[in-house]
Amino acid sequence: MSTADLGPRSGHRAAVLRGPQRAGGRGFPSFRLLEALSFTASAVFAALLLFWLGPSVPAATMVLGWTHGLLWIAMSALCLVAVRKGTIPFWLAVTVAVVGGVGPFAGTVGFLVESRRRGRIGASL
Repeated sequence: MSTADLGPRSGHRAAVLRGPQRAGGRGFPSFRLLEALSFTASAVFAALLLFWLGPSVPAATMVLGWTHGLLWIAMSALCLVAVRKGTIPFWLAVTVAVVGGVGPFAGTVGFLVESRRRGRIGASL
C-alpha cells in the first residue's frame, strides 16, 4: 500500500508519516505562509516593544498592539487548520498558539527549528 492509498477514511492516520511526505501537506495554509506570518508578527512585536519602552507615541503603540494581537489570533487559527491538514506538526501549533501567548518570539523559533528539521529530512532522502 502506498501513501497515496491512505485516504482520510482508510483507517490510517496521515500523522504516521513524517515531514514533507505527510499526506495533505500542501495547500492553504502553506508552511512558508505560516513561517512568513510568524516572522511578521515577531517584527511587529519588536516594534511594539520599541515604542512601548522608548518614545511615547500612543497612536503607534495602539496600532502595533492591535496588529500584533490580531496577527496572533490569525496565526493560532491558521495553525489549527494546518495541523488538521498535516502541514505542520502538532508541537509547532502548540508553540505558536499557547507558548506564543506568553513569549511572542516562540513561534518564530519553532518555525526555524522545523525548517531545519525539514532541511535535514530533505537532504537525507
